[in-house]
Amino acid sequence: MPRTGTLESKKNARRSSWKQNPQAVQENILRVAQEVFSRNGLSGARVDEIVSLTETSKRMIYYYFGDKEGLYRRTLEEAYRKVRQQEVELDLDHLAPLPALEKLVRFTFRHHRESPDFIRLVMIENIHHGTYLAQSDTIRELNRGAISQLERILARGKAEGVFRPDADPLTVHWQISAMSFFNVSNRATFSLIFGDALNSTAGQDGLETWVADSVRRMVVPSNPIS
Repeated sequence: MPRTGTLESKKNARRSSWKQNPQAVQENILRVAQEVFSRNGLSGARVDEIVSLTETSKRMIYYYFGDKEGLYRRTLEEAYRKVRQQEVELDLDHLAPLPALEKLVRFTFRHHRESPDFIRLVMIENIHHGTYLAQSDTIRELNRGAISQLERILARGKAEGVFRPDADPLTVHWQISAMSFFNVSNRATFSLIFGDALNSTAGQDGLETWVADSVRRMVVPSNPIS
């Protein structure tokens, strides 16, 4: 086994290199913090655990984030920033309205399905009644972008007679989020009560298609213009 001195030397060398790359330090801290906060909540998370998993120092965490609550708030911001950035990268403005909407719905469902830490963070913030989200102008601005993207898709669809004139971006966003979020947030209890079939690969693929079809039926008029 490696000697303690050797392990300490490697750890010190890594810390020294991180001092030259503060962005990498912060990204590493935030990545680990999301895992710890999503698993333990704000009150149960310990800065010492985050320190041990990042191999950085408590001093560096306090230097960049102020305190544990500041780190939690930044972790929330980073989680929302990532999903909104991925939505932008879908480049939906170059697609026809219906394919653009379906691509967005399927992306959201898959993102939530593959990001249980993100879902747990949002659940934890709801337990806190949105206290820390309310302190962040960054999160509010990021999420306005999500509605703006839907506004553009729906506006183009309405102009072409593809979507109902009363299709509301905020309502559509709520519907997409509700189904995609429930799929992860209630997975344990739903599976215990009704069985695990919907959590299989085939079950999840089927749900994704169902969600996409549900949103489409929600916005498409009964007699669309030909």
